[in-house]
This record gives sequence, C-alpha cells and structure tokens, in this order.
Amino acid sequence: MYKEQLPEVVQERMKRKENVVILDVRESEEWESGHIPGAKHIPLGQIARALNEMDQKQETIVVCRSGNRSGQACDFLSSMGYNVINMPGGMSKWSGDIVYGV
Repeated sequence: MYKEQLPEVVQERMKRKENVVILDVRESEEWESGHIPGAKHIPLGQIARALNEMDQKQETIVVCRSGNRSGQACDFLSSMGYNVINMPGGMSKWSGDIVYGV
C-alpha cells in the first residue's frame, strides 16, 4: 500500500526545500511538453527495467498526467518494497514551476 499527496502539498514541500524526489512516469512527448523541475523521468512501461536507478528507501513521489499511471507505478513499486507516494491529479493539477524539453 502507498500514500497519496496532493500537488499543493508536494509544491509546499519543495518550497520548504525538503529532500523531495519526484518520478515522472509519463511518455517522452508528455515529459517534453512540461515537467516538474528536478524530476526523474522513467516512463511507466520501463519501470521494471529501471529499478536499479531508484533508491528503495528514499521517499519518492510518483507523477503522471492525472494520477492513474502513477497509481499503477506505486502499486508495482510498493509491492517491490519501494517507499512511494502517488500524486493524485498529476500534472493536470500542478500549478508549480514547469520546465520544458528533454
């Protein structure tokens, strides 16, 4: 099982300079059209192959467009022992800073 944090809460944590790790599981075109600064990009379909790129103990906030794919990623990652949080509403509800491109 995993926790959820709304975009406003995640934004507040970033403003407080908490050590927030964000994993964006959207496809490349979606990522390039705007993502949270400092986020790591691993499309949902590649998560299983990229487990070694993630710290199992580090709390990681998982993001997609609306919260569905990030929920799927959280289901999988939490079952593998990762400390993950889903961000319901995803990028469609994000009002914080956004960077564009790769």
